[in-house]
Amino acid sequence: MYILAPSVLAADFGKLAEDTAKAREGGASYLHLDVMDGAFVPSISFGMPVIASLRGYTDLVFDVHMMVEDPGRYVESIRKAGADIITVHQEACTHLDRVIGQIKASGAKAGVALNPATPVSTLECVLDQVDMVLVMSVNPGFGGQKFIPYTLDKVRALRQYFDGKGLSTDIQVDGGVNRDTIRPLIEAGANVLVAGSAVFGGDVKANVETFMNIFKEYER
Repeated sequence: MYILAPSVLAADFGKLAEDTAKAREGGASYLHLDVMDGAFVPSISFGMPVIASLRGYTDLVFDVHMMVEDPGRYVESIRKAGADIITVHQEACTHLDRVIGQIKASGAKAGVALNPATPVSTLECVLDQVDMVLVMSVNPGFGGQKFIPYTLDKVRALRQYFDGKGLSTDIQVDGGVNRDTIRPLIEAGANVLVAGSAVFGGDVKANVETFMNIFKEYER
């Protein structure tokens, strides 16, 4: 099953609830929410109040990507704000196993993200514990960046590992996902695609429908 996770980082925050509704009408089932602290990444985005406010307007799965230092400090608060999936960065966790346990104990699904230059092998000991691995295909912190091609190899390696273990773990890709890159990503093994400007730039519903039609090509 292929899932589109529109990233609100590229949305117009003045009409966030409206555009979220349009994404849902187009067929999106997830909403990707990037929490940035200005330390792990240069930018500052939003936190629990925005997530909690938006939670009241939609039943979409809230896929929260924590681009913050020591994210274990915020797991309970992010979950209470409405997160269904909480993804933390391997590079930001001193005790990654502990944080994965915190997320699962909160009732959310646990994801782990890797920056482009971080090898898949750093997750060797926890791959069987997570619900999703997020492969960053741009360096985190800013929207609108160009896709980094070598990240496709990381997607392939993960898909080979999960298939070999008989696991249905999701592989998510975030960064530079658009009409040109989505097919190579799917063919490499990704099944959850994060798209920002490719969704929220222009007609939101129509853009989502374009992605959903591409997914149908691979679900036949």
